[in-house]
Amino acid sequence: MSHPAPLNSPPSRPARVFQSRVVEPLQAFMRTETSAGLVILLGAVVALIWANSPWKESYFDFWGREVTIHLLGLRFEHHLSDFVNDVLMVLFFFMVGLEIKRELVHGQLASPRKAALPIVAAAGGMAVPAIIYTLFNRGGEDMEGWGIPVATDIAFSLGVLALLGSRVPFSVKVFLLAIAVADDLGGILVIALFYSEGVEVVPLLVAAGVVGLILLANLLGIRSLVIYAALGVVLWAAFFESGVHATLAGVVLALLTPARPYYSREGFEPALQPLLSAYRAALERGEEEEAQALLAEVERLARETESPLDRLEHQLAPWVSFLIVPIFAIANAGVPITHSAVSAAVESPVAAGVALGLFFGKPIGILTATYLAVRLGIGALPSGARWSQIAGVGLVAGVGFTVSLFITGLAFEPGLVQDEAKMGILAGSFLSGLVGFTYFRFLAGRAGASAPAPAAEAAPGR
Repeated sequence: MSHPAPLNSPPSRPARVFQSRVVEPLQAFMRTETSAGLVILLGAVVALIWANSPWKESYFDFWGREVTIHLLGLRFEHHLSDFVNDVLMVLFFFMVGLEIKRELVHGQLASPRKAALPIVAAAGGMAVPAIIYTLFNRGGEDMEGWGIPVATDIAFSLGVLALLGSRVPFSVKVFLLAIAVADDLGGILVIALFYSEGVEVVPLLVAAGVVGLILLANLLGIRSLVIYAALGVVLWAAFFESGVHATLAGVVLALLTPARPYYSREGFEPALQPLLSAYRAALERGEEEEAQALLAEVERLARETESPLDRLEHQLAPWVSFLIVPIFAIANAGVPITHSAVSAAVESPVAAGVALGLFFGKPIGILTATYLAVRLGIGALPSGARWSQIAGVGLVAGVGFTVSLFITGLAFEPGLVQDEAKMGILAGSFLSGLVGFTYFRFLAGRAGASAPAPAAEAAPGR
């Protein structure tokens, strides 16, 4: 029996060259944490250059222009920068929520014993920076900024370790990922509890009703992303009206996303074989429409053998990492760096509390909390890790950036104090990344570094 000829001819040589020299390297670049961190860094650099260039007025005029949105009877009228922070960043927090759920279901936070050490370490890494900030600003009117240095930026911190390759054991990288995810969860709680406005009961009840509808849709096996997206928009609007920060709607929706596929992987091949046989038979009979319908069924089967959580994470990660977060960085990292502004920041307790909280507070908190947890038997050090490397994890975790900038916008109104806090974030994060990289490169990363993990075990990230 002859097999039907392929429907499409092989790509031409120029197409193959373009694929191998442009498309594939670009895809490989976009799959790494290093590249995500570099693009975010580029966004921050663009913001700083623009805000300190001869065209600096255009920077503040552009992000300060009014944006009006009418949605579900609501009127959203804010600056363009607020649109980025309150609307676009919903997708960022949705990705954060997906990462948290993945770790809670089948990752480093999936069991109490596995979760204990990174959660305790993250708690220490949040508490000490907050204490340092409080010591610098106690009794003052700028105490609202205590939550700024508690955050760890996953993309930046894992990007620093990715640059070091096999010098850092894979178990140490996974430990940092688990700490960063637990830190994100803590940061979300901080935003919800301390940086939300007075809560309105009726919109909050509407949000609870929407959550109930999403759970019901899950139970009924509804798989349409359009339906869940529509419910997500209503959830965002309810959060926005309730006084709870609207971006947290993204986290709630992510935590409700199914983490298991509709079809098991064990049943994929038995279900696939009849479809392929029917597809070949349809081609031989010349039934093009039937063949296309069978291909669509094969595609659906393959898609639904991957969990909605994994599928959404893979689809959204490039957009969030390479578009939304860089736009956020451009909109929020633009700080005028003049002699007077730098002098004010150097003398500012806000800038000092933020910078020192990130640079000193994170490593002190993470190392101390980890040591106490191990001594008390709460958890054990990651396989192949040494205490010197745990100290390095603490240093790298001091890169706060994205969530720190986000909390800054919630804590302070635009103006001098907000700019001082942003300078503290930039200084503390830069020093943490630079010193952490140097520390691992020359002191902690040589002896005992294990071989990199197999590609199948590599931890995904945003």
